[in-house]
Amino acid sequence: MNRREVVTTLAALAAAAPLLEVASAASATEAPTADGWGLSGSYFEACSCETVCPCIFESAPSHGDCDVLYAWRIDKGSDGAVSLDGLNVAIAAHTGGHMQKVKWLAALYIDDRATAEQHSALERIFTGKAGGHPAALASFFERFLGVKSVPIDYQFEGRKRSVFIPGVMRAAVEAIKGQGGAETTVTAQPLALAPGNPLVVARSGEVLLTDYDWNWKFSGRAGGYSPFQYRSA
Repeated sequence: MNRREVVTTLAALAAAAPLLEVASAASATEAPTADGWGLSGSYFEACSCETVCPCIFESAPSHGDCDVLYAWRIDKGSDGAVSLDGLNVAIAAHTGGHMQKVKWLAALYIDDRATAEQHSALERIFTGKAGGHPAALASFFERFLGVKSVPIDYQFEGRKRSVFIPGVMRAAVEAIKGQGGAETTVTAQPLALAPGNPLVVARSGEVLLTDYDWNWKFSGRAGGYSPFQYRSA
């Protein structure tokens, strides 16, 4: 699958949200099928682009490249008989240019509370080996620099989201107030981490990451959050 086909696939997934059962309130807590996997919960992102991140509209990064952190809190999830409820996952990724023209490097972080079975399931899912929407995201990556088991503190309060991994990363975002104090949202964007859900536009506080050869530090940049629902094909 080439870069254009991947973006088209992401857009089609967002447009086909009812088929993915993400259009109704019930879908957020729906149990996955017994012979597959499914996850639902809350996700947020923070990146080095200016608000709003142009990458989600198939445009080049604001500053020529992009450093991005994604974090997921799994409220309900399982892989077959393996429960994944209550676990957290994060991905750090870097692209050295236009997302459709340059492959990204990525690093995966899995909650150290996960058992060996849970860790294996989450690694399969978020590296794209288990299919579903995470596989579309992983197709942008040249490779994963590593997969680490770490303590992940994901906080969710009102219009704020944050993630903290001791010695590795710290990031926080807060929604930008729209008209009448409402949330500012983007819908049906071509690049969507949570198809079928409006992305709440946010701005980051200080974002820090020190791992591998990366040393990121920025603030006041692009962010966003939404519920998410993923499942095996």
